Amino acid sequence: MAVASGSAASCAAYKSGLRCNPSVFYPPLRISFRPRRAAGLGGVRCSVGSDDLSKEELRASSVSALELLKTSAANRYTKESSSIVVIGLNFHTAPVEVREKLAIPEANWPQTIIELCALNHIEEAAVLSTCNRMEIYVVALSQHRGVKEVTEWMSKTSGVSVSELCQHRFTLYNEDATQHLFEVSSGLDSLVLGEGQILAQVRQVVKTGQGVPGFDRKISGLFKHAITVGKRVRTETNIAAGSVSVSSAAVELALLKLAESSYATVRPLVIGAGKMGKLVIKHLVAKGSTKIVVVNRSEERVAAIRKELKDVEIIYKPFSEMLLCTAEADVVFTCTASENPLFLKEHVEALPPAMQEIGGLRFFIDISVPRNVSPCVSDLETVRVYNVDDLKEVVAANKEDRRQKAMEAQGIIAEELKQFKSWKDSLETVPTIKKLRAYAERIRASELEKCLSKMGDGISKKQKAALYDLSMGIVNKLLHGPIQHLRCDESENRSLNETLENMHALNRIFDLETDTSLLEEKIRAKVKQSRP
Repeated sequence: MAVASGSAASCAAYKSGLRCNPSVFYPPLRISFRPRRAAGLGGVRCSVGSDDLSKEELRASSVSALELLKTSAANRYTKESSSIVVIGLNFHTAPVEVREKLAIPEANWPQTIIELCALNHIEEAAVLSTCNRMEIYVVALSQHRGVKEVTEWMSKTSGVSVSELCQHRFTLYNEDATQHLFEVSSGLDSLVLGEGQILAQVRQVVKTGQGVPGFDRKISGLFKHAITVGKRVRTETNIAAGSVSVSSAAVELALLKLAESSYATVRPLVIGAGKMGKLVIKHLVAKGSTKIVVVNRSEERVAAIRKELKDVEIIYKPFSEMLLCTAEADVVFTCTASENPLFLKEHVEALPPAMQEIGGLRFFIDISVPRNVSPCVSDLETVRVYNVDDLKEVVAANKEDRRQKAMEAQGIIAEELKQFKSWKDSLETVPTIKKLRAYAERIRASELEKCLSKMGDGISKKQKAALYDLSMGIVNKLLHGPIQHLRCDESENRSLNETLENMHALNRIFDLETDTSLLEEKIRAKVKQSRP
């Protein structure tokens, strides 16, 4: 589209990205259209005629046109309603080498929420970062722009290029995003079906997000409902019966790789005594281990585990003795939150060989993300290194049983999806309900004041209170019907479309709509915040 030279301001507006919209009238400029045949190409040419206007009129009209163009551009945003979006990577879509670069420590979740909500098109946010996934949930004012901004933020903070992220990234919107989180909290999307640790991690998202600006009503409600779903699935199905966790799968993997005759004599070492480490220790004990060395930053957690498992010898060692302990171990389980590798190639290469009973090989089972064992350690012939992605070998068993359990859980998730959708949809009518109440209150207060002024000073406090109660009662009874028809309640035989039609009708009847939509106000506020 070409712009004639009749208005320098209009040309400047065009060059700055504000294009003429043929469907919009721009008074008092004259907009004309004629076919363009240049270079044999068809098209439409937008020309601005200014021969009948004075310089002052032209200047004023140019400013007016520019404002209309800006409004037209803003309206493109307001046609979209805010959406729940998840942008993430998990063990289905990305190897651990990529996931570990994007992992966000729990201590950094609040700051991450604040940074994400500072983006122009992100209103609310939450982070779920575990050994098997890094997923960002947002309420986006624009789906396309929101996903673009979050992806660029992920690239900037992780050092992974946008193109590489897009190869492994998945994005889900609204109901699909909600269903995904419900499946995650239920353990259906876990490497180990039905594992309970993921539900605790979803709970931690809510706990960490409390009071953080940006962890607001929609995202908070989504995660709280996901916790309800996860608990219900585990209560009403046998999905958790006989299920294993990542920690127990790690122990099973170690046993698969060891000769059965060496089970009783193998020397295990556990690095880290957090939640994952504690579970590893428990599963080692369940498999017959009677002596376990645990390396941790402090002895307090190890002492608590020792107190719980009284019949087992649990030996605490500080991190300063980690390599010495590794030299005396045959199987090393690493499960710390360290962002840097604990074991480098030169460290492991200098260690003496493991026992001959297990072939002189030392096994590292690394279930941390980021990984605690440097990838180049696996180049050594005397070492075997396994990470969380290698646990699939253990989980592959009993696929049919897993599929049957998942089908039972999906029925519950489908019911809960409907309930969450009703709750979320009801939020759309909240502004109208508030405006309607405020409108009625203004009339009530004004008319009551008029009545009291006419009655003079002789009226008693009791009579004033009676008049006040009367006015409130009339208003509440009049508003009861309209407000009931604005609520999305499954007990009512009313569709969402009917509710929204009622909302628009009340907006028109009582002139409740403001000049600028709520969504446009949010976008303008975001843009204003982003300016230096």
